[in-house]
Amino acid sequence: MSRTTAFPATTLVGLPYSPKMRLLLRRGAILAAVDAVCWAVGLGLVTFVRFDFEPARVDWRGLALVTAYAVIGQVAAGLLGGLYTGRLRFASFEEAGTLGLTFGAVGAALGISLITISGPRPIPLSGAAGGTGVAIVLAFSSRYLVRLLRQLATLSRAQGRERTLIFGAGEGGYEAARALLRDPETALRPVGFLDDEPAKQNLHILGSRVLGGRGSIAAVAASTRAETLVIAMPSASRAQIAEVAAEARRAGLRVLILPRMAKFLDTAVATRHIRPLSFADFLGRQEVHIDTAQVAGYLEGRRVLVTGAGGSIGSELCATISRFRPSALYMLDRDENALHRLQLRLEGRALLDSESLIVSDIRDREALDRVMERCRPEVVFHAAALKHVTFLERFPLEAVKTNVWGTLNVLQAAAAVGAHRFVNISTDKAADPICVLGFTKRTAEMLTANFASSMVGVSVRFGNVLGSQGSVIASMEQQIRLGGPVTITHPEVTRFFMTIEEAVQLVLQAGAVGLAGEVLVLDMGEPVRIVDLARELVGELDPGIDIPFEFTGLRPGEKLHEVLTGAGEDLLRRPHDLITAYAVPPLAPQDLQGLQPPLDDEIALSTLQVLASGTLGAASGGN
Repeated sequence: MSRTTAFPATTLVGLPYSPKMRLLLRRGAILAAVDAVCWAVGLGLVTFVRFDFEPARVDWRGLALVTAYAVIGQVAAGLLGGLYTGRLRFASFEEAGTLGLTFGAVGAALGISLITISGPRPIPLSGAAGGTGVAIVLAFSSRYLVRLLRQLATLSRAQGRERTLIFGAGEGGYEAARALLRDPETALRPVGFLDDEPAKQNLHILGSRVLGGRGSIAAVAASTRAETLVIAMPSASRAQIAEVAAEARRAGLRVLILPRMAKFLDTAVATRHIRPLSFADFLGRQEVHIDTAQVAGYLEGRRVLVTGAGGSIGSELCATISRFRPSALYMLDRDENALHRLQLRLEGRALLDSESLIVSDIRDREALDRVMERCRPEVVFHAAALKHVTFLERFPLEAVKTNVWGTLNVLQAAAAVGAHRFVNISTDKAADPICVLGFTKRTAEMLTANFASSMVGVSVRFGNVLGSQGSVIASMEQQIRLGGPVTITHPEVTRFFMTIEEAVQLVLQAGAVGLAGEVLVLDMGEPVRIVDLARELVGELDPGIDIPFEFTGLRPGEKLHEVLTGAGEDLLRRPHDLITAYAVPPLAPQDLQGLQPPLDDEIALSTLQVLASGTLGAASGGN
């Protein structure tokens, strides 16, 4: 029996007739009617003048026929050009250009028709030419009048709101001001713009003037009695954002930002997009763009398993993978509370009754084999790991059990059920490792490379992730709220940072472009000094308060500056603008004999150092 799909009763060309579509159609119909009136008035007025205001000399039937042709032509041209479909922003430069083009084209068609017509002309040629000009003026004037009335209405509603300066007089600044002026619920009222470009000084935008540049923030804030500054420079670097924010805070202004515009390509900029600064705004890196077709090619319709699914990276991976419509998504974690939070996030409920939620430990090979046999995943993302450097320096055997043996368990179990692709989540600590975390993750990369003959196994390496569980940012936030001191290991220590969303997007892209055995290194931008991030956080959470810093010294296993690639690693290729592939030597499972229990910390550490150095090859066997 065939299955049919029921569509909503009210549709337009197969698409749901949504409230937004109804609004666009209504607005388009009104604009088309206004333009029809402009043509009628323009042609009628000029023709009447041409015949010296003598009604008897006017061919009213011919005038009506020409007007009808003009209106039909205008509506057809307007629909093709997007004037009446909501494709062009009302009263924008784009709409103005299209409006002039459509009116001009219709006027030219009328003129040609009148020249080539046989017999008496229904209206004079001058009537068509002059009528077109008058109609264009009326169409432009009607739109300008509506825009002016809207602006006056929004300005009147804005009285009593928080006086706001906007830094950036380009497209981002215009969009931010427009959103604030059109939102009756917002507490912000634009009172002026700031921009460093001399050519934009004294420019008027939506009723406000460009009053100066970066060096004028304090003076302009005082003269306008502003309380808030919105940074609306989507292409600004980290240094530019930091400098503007610092100047604004010194002037006593609250600082907000309109983030990069790529986030809002599917919708107009709204006041909800304007938010307080976050650390991600100071990363100063080009936006991440992934090839969704490539990613969908290996996820859509496939059975996918994620280990460590309840963690920061794992949960974001699950949320993102689910958008690519896998046939099944299995989420494995040993932490039942983390799985509870994950189901609540993905489904809006947390009954823990879903077959896709799996409580299991990657250290338990027998249990893992049963899970893999039941799920039979085609793609595996391995995000389960122990990651805290200081803890693992104290408890290296725990790192071995999870990061080495646990990874090998997942690799072997996945290969046994025929998984096609295996993506191992690694870390920058694996490049020239000096700590237990680095040694174990480097070993995991080498084990993954060893499975090249049975499945496409790749490792993805990146640095610190903003907002992840137990991150340095969360620790500093808590210290600042308690009044300090903020503890930092060293005044010059730097780290690579990336947002969770960026990291996951690039992990998925790396999974699509990686070849068997490769380590794929994500472009993390420039390293950031931890002390600079701490100062920015103090400025956001407690502006004007002097929070002391305490430098505690580097802890065992910590580097002053992290690197993303090791000294002896060979660059293979660059499959993506933000991804570079490197070679890593494979390591066979039998080469892990030195890590077999019974084992003490000292032997474990020395064995890990030898394994991570790559001096043991995979010549002793296969998978």
